[in-house]
Amino acid sequence: MTLAARKDAARKAAFARRKPLFDNAPAAQSGYLSEVLAGYRGVPLSGYMPIRTEIDPRDAMAEAAARGPVGVPVIVGAGQPLRFARWEPDMPMRDGPFGASIPQEPAYFEPEILIVPLLAFSRAGGRLGYGGGFYDRTLEGLRAKRATLAIGFAFAGQEDPSLPLEPLDQPMDLIVTEAGVIEVASAAAR
Repeated sequence: MTLAARKDAARKAAFARRKPLFDNAPAAQSGYLSEVLAGYRGVPLSGYMPIRTEIDPRDAMAEAAARGPVGVPVIVGAGQPLRFARWEPDMPMRDGPFGASIPQEPAYFEPEILIVPLLAFSRAGGRLGYGGGFYDRTLEGLRAKRATLAIGFAFAGQEDPSLPLEPLDQPMDLIVTEAGVIEVASAAAR
């Protein structure tokens, strides 16, 4: 089986695994994420507007917005890195590509911390996304300019120790779930 076929199979399994986690999720999903972000007061960061059955980071993003710039990703086009538009709670939003909301009037900036959605993760910092490569391209470009912290945010049940990964897949520096924080051992080596 090719790597692409293995990734497709892993994505289907991860979607199926995530659905009941989402359906039974507690209301306070982002408590640990709030704690992590509190240690980075004022550092520009990007969260995301949840789609499908993604864990919801908006409460933590709203708290962080009181301390510094917070944004959301904007898909510019296929094969291109993401851009990030400033976001504030209750600001006017519109539908963007793939159904994720984006600000009606985007003001762009570059974050130093990215809260990254995912389908599955490993404790080694591996991440399985939707397959478009947007976060991998974006993280590669941002990390070429400066240190950029990638925080994978997911339900604890999305862990999968046998992710099919390839060299272009950008690792997460930290994984945060509704159940706690997972330190990625290899992050210190980068």
